[in-house]
Amino acid sequence: MAETHSTRIQCHTNPQVSCNDCRLNSICLPISLQLDDIDRLDGIIKRGRPLQKGHFIYRLNDAFKSVYAVRSGSLKTFTLNDQGEEQVTGFYLPGEILGLDGIESDCYTNSAIALETSSVCEIPFSQMENLSLSIPTLQRRFFQIMSREIKDDQKLIALLSSSSAEERITAFLLSISTRNQRRQLSPNAFSLPMSRTDMANYLGLTIETTSRIISRLNKLEIIKVSRNDVEIFDFDAVRALSKAFDCK
Repeated sequence: MAETHSTRIQCHTNPQVSCNDCRLNSICLPISLQLDDIDRLDGIIKRGRPLQKGHFIYRLNDAFKSVYAVRSGSLKTFTLNDQGEEQVTGFYLPGEILGLDGIESDCYTNSAIALETSSVCEIPFSQMENLSLSIPTLQRRFFQIMSREIKDDQKLIALLSSSSAEERITAFLLSISTRNQRRQLSPNAFSLPMSRTDMANYLGLTIETTSRIISRLNKLEIIKVSRNDVEIFDFDAVRALSKAFDCK
């Protein structure tokens, strides 16, 4: 029986895994949430089959109904500019919440798409609103998540408005490192699920500039890059190059 339970915890695409079993619950849920309250939250969450690469969770201007917690894999959000060109607005890793952009206008202001085989927990917003009224710690946790989203947007604006290409790329790598550490994964060796093109788009750079800077950091042995796998050898150098930009 113990072996079966361990298998359930490790299977992050299994739609039968509950919040109690999920290894990401310390990120998604309030630490103080009681078991009975977790069961109540678990009762409103929808878990479907894994999403394949390129599958949309929602599209720009779809009616807002739910927010989504990433259980495995990764997703990106993007919008379209006046010329109809894609502008990447965010990348989401396991334990992170997306779809909050739809709350104010009752429709999503971005599209969300899987970058690889992924799974999500769909949380119907109206049901969560009602539930959070009787579980104050859940409401507070949701406000904390919204606050983090606002801070991340502010950091991105600051990064794009006043930083060099080198600062943007090293700050981005530190951000992924920090988010991995939050999930109790390696902060110095990780895979970038997004393409160089998406990364450049998000950072407001050309693909040529992005590739050139990554190659230079690789030559200096500050980082090692093999396809999408990154290993940071010298954190002090990366922090110095990013001017200690706060990516947490």
